[in-house]
Amino acid sequence: MKKKQKAVGQPAAPCLVTRQDASVKIAELARGIYRDVMERRRFPHMRFPVRSLSNVKYDPRKGHFEIMNKVATRTLSYNTVKTFAQSLRLLATTKTDLLDKHDIAGKREIYYNSKSWGACRFDQQPESDTLLDDMEAMLGINREQLGYIPEEHGGEVTGPLVVIDRHPATGKPIRIDCEQLGTGAWSIPSQVEHLRFESKAKFILAIETASLFQRLVHHRFYETARCILISMSGVPSRACRRFIRRLADDRHLPVLVFTDGDPYGYCNIYRTLKVGSGQAAHINQFFCVPQAHYLGVTPQDIKDYRLEDATHPLEATDIKRARDALKNDPFIRHHREWQAALKLMLEMGVRVEQQAFAKHGLNFVLEEYLPEKLKKNKFLP
Repeated sequence: MKKKQKAVGQPAAPCLVTRQDASVKIAELARGIYRDVMERRRFPHMRFPVRSLSNVKYDPRKGHFEIMNKVATRTLSYNTVKTFAQSLRLLATTKTDLLDKHDIAGKREIYYNSKSWGACRFDQQPESDTLLDDMEAMLGINREQLGYIPEEHGGEVTGPLVVIDRHPATGKPIRIDCEQLGTGAWSIPSQVEHLRFESKAKFILAIETASLFQRLVHHRFYETARCILISMSGVPSRACRRFIRRLADDRHLPVLVFTDGDPYGYCNIYRTLKVGSGQAAHINQFFCVPQAHYLGVTPQDIKDYRLEDATHPLEATDIKRARDALKNDPFIRHHREWQAALKLMLEMGVRVEQQAFAKHGLNFVLEEYLPEKLKKNKFLP
């Protein structure tokens, strides 16, 4: 596969704000609430963008789901006093304990930290998680920049890539050669903005399942294909998506995605990586990978590679997810190719896993399927 230059008009990954910018923005918000109460003598309020597919639009020129203008307003009242107090305390903790002190915290830590907040403590972690997402959307600043580290696995990387990290205390550069890690792979950290890259790879191959990733690593597929392999382990984490975007932009690399052939792989894993999601519409521009294309597994692959006896019937959740995507997903509705793929899957009534190619031999996927797909160079958008 030939290395491609960045498409004309394709936006580069935008730079994220600094911690100082975030601290200033929270202080401005607090001053506005103070003025509402002390000067204007009115009930204070906060506005949050509505985070759902119903409030996003897909513009292929921008390459990601863009949030529209629906907002929810949280006004201080008898019924909202606890939630409002929790929101203010969370903003204060973010500024004074994380941003101003250059510290970090996990979402679980914040939930337990609230136990010292008296009457406005969180009773369950979903409460604090929801308010953290609201705060992120209200400020327009992703939570990693606010000091919150994700607790999910960030993904793994191997292949012809040198990542230039830095020592957390001294700032001294640390070079990590991802092709010289033996039988293992390098784990993507929770914060990736500071990373720099060196690579002569032709493309990036992002893989859904850890087992298939390990097979490709074991047989050093990245050497023959001259590609960077990235394990997403299901829906890719925010750190994984941001890493792929920054790497693809920095080295001008095409991105190919390889998932199971089912509605979840198409409409959740791949779609989220390429254009983002409704829940995270306020930050999709930072975490999407618009240059990504879908390699497989497609419904047509079932026929082309004689996998009919290696499939599984679609479950009710699969059928619902596919039909919902055809009806409501702005990305699917924009691309006829994806509509045709989902309709063919529904017509066939089956789904297929990446490992199904083992029917033809354990290494068929790396010796036959992937080379043929790469040679044809025809992928779903």
